[in-house]
Amino acid sequence: MGYTIAVTGKGGVGKTTVAALLVKLLVEAKRGAVLAVDADPNLNLNTALGVELEQTVGDVREEGLGRAESLPGGMAKSEFLRMRVQQALVESNGFDLLAMGRPEGPGCYCFANTILRACVDQIGRNYSYIVIDCEAGLEHLSRRTAGDLDLLLVLSDPSLRSLDTAARVLQLVEELHTKVARKAFAFTRVEDSIPPDLLRAARERGLPEPLTIPEDPEVRELDLNGRPLVGVTAQSPCLRAVRAIAEAAGLL
Repeated sequence: MGYTIAVTGKGGVGKTTVAALLVKLLVEAKRGAVLAVDADPNLNLNTALGVELEQTVGDVREEGLGRAESLPGGMAKSEFLRMRVQQALVESNGFDLLAMGRPEGPGCYCFANTILRACVDQIGRNYSYIVIDCEAGLEHLSRRTAGDLDLLLVLSDPSLRSLDTAARVLQLVEELHTKVARKAFAFTRVEDSIPPDLLRAARERGLPEPLTIPEDPEVRELDLNGRPLVGVTAQSPCLRAVRAIAEAAGLL
């Protein structure tokens, strides 16, 4: 597997924005092939990156379960799932995208999920960097879909509720014994500065020293108009902050 980065936190804190900008910076740095993984069932990363999405890994799983008796050419289900996951990979300029898609429905998904995780792991070996836009909250960690990580970037907006989610994410990482080489924490959508009470609350919860990602009118305008967030200019405060985080982590 390449260098794996997971971006997580409470819903609405800007995970997709940060993940998309990390992909943009890594592609522009030309340090190797980049795989973007959308692990959020809401499926926003493709629009942030400006690419069309036709199929997800969740669609492949449903298709495989529904074709147990009619696989092409006597193909084993494991072979079929591997082939279809590869076909679900979206190739773009400088990066590829794999969307995990819908959560599990009724019935047994154990076999399919085991095969799909192996497929994703196998695909990941072809890339120097893997950026995962995780679903809101803790689900991706409790189901171990994120796997072992080189960098876990936990985000929170300037609110106590969001801060508590960030603290629970790091606590769950410890409980699951997930291997994380480096952890970082950042407040997003910061307009002026972080209130002292919130900084104190972050320290009390054992969070890493907080970084800041400012509120950015340029990003907000792109988002409001449904345009790719990777279209931000080099002067974007949000892009500059994400670049600083990536440089501190040794990515750039």
